[in-house]
Amino acid sequence: MKVTKLLPFMAIVALLGLTSCSTDSAAEDKINSIEVPVAPQAKLIEIEIMELINAHRITVGLNPLEDHSTVKAVAYTHTDYMIEAANVSHDNFFQRKQSLQTNADANIVTENVAYGFSSAESVVNAWINSPSHRDNIEGDYTDFDVSAEQNNEGKWYFTNIFIKR
Repeated sequence: MKVTKLLPFMAIVALLGLTSCSTDSAAEDKINSIEVPVAPQAKLIEIEIMELINAHRITVGLNPLEDHSTVKAVAYTHTDYMIEAANVSHDNFFQRKQSLQTNADANIVTENVAYGFSSAESVVNAWINSPSHRDNIEGDYTDFDVSAEQNNEGKWYFTNIFIKR
């Protein structure tokens, strides 16, 4: 998905983020009508990443997390954005969080991003060896999903989002 295709969606999300915190039902109807893009089918590397993260969680006594198609769709939009920008970032995290709160009943949202790793094992090991990324992996969450996409040079970009409902 190209950034140009996401601009209308991101503009709507950005505008909603700038509105007042009123309890007006018309404002709530607008927020609830935001459509989340359809998640692409999971790639093998994405399935492996989720299995490795759940295996790690189990080894440290935590519950495995459930995959979530809305989380996947939101992660995918950010991975595509990073590829278009040629930059690994947490840009626009507030909009992703707000979208997941609205469309996935998320109470808590966090994410890990990465670039350039060539396998599920390498990216998960890098996240586990980083205290802040490991904290996300080992956090009190219920659901997660991941997007892994390659740029034109074949380099992988990753967005892994965790939510608690």
